[in-house]
Amino acid sequence: MTPAIPGRIARFREQMSREAIDTFLVLIEENRRYLSGYTGEDTQFDESAGALIITNDALILATDSRFDLQARAEAPLYDVVCYQKGLVKELPGILKQLATRTLGIEGSRMSYAQYVKVRHELEDQGLSIEIKDTAHLVENLRLIKDDNEIAAIVRAVEVAEIHFEEFISQLKPGMKETDAAWTLEKQMREAGAQGLSFSVISAFGRNSALPHAIPGDKTLTPVEPLLFDWGAKLNGYCSDMTRTFVMGEPDDQFKKIFTIVHDAQKKAIDAIRPGVSSRAIDAIARNHIADKGFKDFFGHGLGHGVGLAVHEPPSITPMAEKDIVLQENMVFTVEPGIYLPDWGGVRLENMVRVTADGVSVFNHLPMDIKL
Repeated sequence: MTPAIPGRIARFREQMSREAIDTFLVLIEENRRYLSGYTGEDTQFDESAGALIITNDALILATDSRFDLQARAEAPLYDVVCYQKGLVKELPGILKQLATRTLGIEGSRMSYAQYVKVRHELEDQGLSIEIKDTAHLVENLRLIKDDNEIAAIVRAVEVAEIHFEEFISQLKPGMKETDAAWTLEKQMREAGAQGLSFSVISAFGRNSALPHAIPGDKTLTPVEPLLFDWGAKLNGYCSDMTRTFVMGEPDDQFKKIFTIVHDAQKKAIDAIRPGVSSRAIDAIARNHIADKGFKDFFGHGLGHGVGLAVHEPPSITPMAEKDIVLQENMVFTVEPGIYLPDWGGVRLENMVRVTADGVSVFNHLPMDIKL
């Protein structure tokens, strides 16, 4: 069990008290792991490896027989309940024993169908319990990484980067995007990655104008943009990075776009420090790209948090629900891009940590990698 878990639980209980919630149901996989150490994985949205049920004086991990032994081994602070007919059927009995009055749920994870079933089960058993949706209660705790989390992220970055220059030396004209993506994935696995943060993005030529391109049969051609977005997962923590380059001597168009994106990223990173707003950091990069005439070709946010999930708070974007004031030990990406439909795109992505007086960049790969 991670030594930090008791402290996390204590802070979470304080959050519950402030929200006037006496019982909380944790369904999000990363939040379960953060608060318990239990590593059970949900195979898809409508299949769960279990739930945490937390009150001020009770800790319950409810799961099924597939995960019973694992849950008992990994979450020693929790009483494990092994349900036979599913969580929805078991939950009312647990809540009755806990004398629950207000149940906090993660609305972003519980489907409407699940919510309706829970309501019906509670009503059938004569329980009057207020169900209260919450916004990022656990995620707010995860915003600030502790030393062990930062060390895990650093290692995930190292595993993702360690063979990248060797990987690009294997790229040849005529290679398909799918073949390049598999080669990069294989090298991360051989370097020690326990999984991928996400499916490798390998996009050549015009396909690089698709920020989340799916590798296909497009073949590598010299001088065209080659965009790779990849990340390794290790000990539960993710990494995420992007590099764009060409095979051979880059033409004037590539040099121009690359320089604008590179400078936008540098300006944004140089401005990161505690007390600065997330939107202000986004605006620095976005305004630079706009000033160079490419305002309409950078549509996504500048960055996102990375930790147990590859996309988590903070969101470095003007589209976020609220502005976030940066604090020490927040970890996120800085990834400006320019995407031209008839040509291709350039995106450059590094991961950073806010330090006491500035910023630290996790990545060591050079930006201007050449073949």
